[in-house]
Amino acid sequence: MVSYKELGLVNSKEIFKKAMEGKYAIPAYNFNNMEQMQAIVAACVETKSPVILQVSSGARKYANQTLLRYMAQGAVEYAKELGYEIPIVLHLDHGDTFELCKSCIDMGFSSVMIDGSHHSYEDNVALTKKVVEYAHAHGVTVEGELGVLAGVEDDVVAEHHTYTQPEEVVDFVTRTGVDSLAISIGTSHGANKFKPEQCTRDENGILIPPPLRFDILEEIEKQIPGFPIVLHGASSVPQEYVKMINEYGGALKDSIGIPESQLRKAAQSAVCKINIDSDGRLAMTAKVREMFATQPAEFDPRKYLGPARDELKKMYIHKNKEVLGSAGKA
Repeated sequence: MVSYKELGLVNSKEIFKKAMEGKYAIPAYNFNNMEQMQAIVAACVETKSPVILQVSSGARKYANQTLLRYMAQGAVEYAKELGYEIPIVLHLDHGDTFELCKSCIDMGFSSVMIDGSHHSYEDNVALTKKVVEYAHAHGVTVEGELGVLAGVEDDVVAEHHTYTQPEEVVDFVTRTGVDSLAISIGTSHGANKFKPEQCTRDENGILIPPPLRFDILEEIEKQIPGFPIVLHGASSVPQEYVKMINEYGGALKDSIGIPESQLRKAAQSAVCKINIDSDGRLAMTAKVREMFATQPAEFDPRKYLGPARDELKKMYIHKNKEVLGSAGKA
C-alpha cells in the first residue's frame, strides 16, 4: 500500500475549505496521458491555482494504475520544477464499487468519488458509508453523489437526469460521513448536453441552453450550510473547437455546453469543485485535426500532440482565471 502523502499529494479537505471562504471553485481536470497532465500542471502553476487531477475508471484501465501513481508523483515534482509548488489532489472520478475505491486508495489516490446514484437511496447510503469508513482510516477524502446526470462519460451512461432532492441531503451527508457532495442541477456529461430545441438563441444566433437550477442549489445550501458541493458535467463546449473539428473533417452534431457565466456564478456559491473533461478533449482533438489537415506529411506524434498540449494549457489558464476564479489561490 502507498500513502498519497508519500507522493506529495494532498486531500481535498483544506483546499475546499479555502475555496468556500474565497468564493471560487477548484478545477477538477480529467487526464489519462502525459500531454494532458503536462498541460494541467503547467496551466495551474502559471496561474498559481490548486488543482484536482481526475482519473475515471476507464482512464485508469487505459493508462495503467501503476503508471498513474508515478505520473501523479511526477506531477508534484513537475510543478516544483516549473517554479511553484501547488496543492495537487489525485481523485477517482465516478468510482462505482467499494473494491475500485479501495484499490485506488491503496495505490496512492488522495480522494475518491463513490457514485452510488444508480442504486436505490438506501443502497447508495450503505455503499457510500462503507467507502467513507475505509477512506477516512487512511486520511483520504470522499465525494458522494445524489441525483443523476444525463449523458455519457467513459463508463457512466444515463439517458435522463434526476435533480437532487434537497430534502435528502441532510440525511445522506449525516449517515454517510462524506466530505463533499456531487449534485444534479442541470449539468450533464459529454459534449452533447442539450438538444437545439431545448435552447433559445441570442442576438448573434448562438444557442443558449436552459439555465442551471440555482433554486435547487440554494435550497441545498440552506439544508447543509458550509458543506462542499461539486458540479459534474460542467464543460462549456467552446464553439470555436467544435467549428475547428468540423472544418477539418469531424462530425460533431448539436454540441452544446454550460455557459461559462453560469459556472462563474456557481463557483461563487458552495460549489467548490467543478469537473471539466469534454472541453479538454475538444481542445486537443481540434488541434490534432488541424495539424493532420494542414501538415499531412507529418508523422512525428510530438509534432501534433505538442500543439494539442499547448492549446489545452491555454484553455485551462482561461478556465482558472475567468471561470473558476482559482487563479492566485494556491
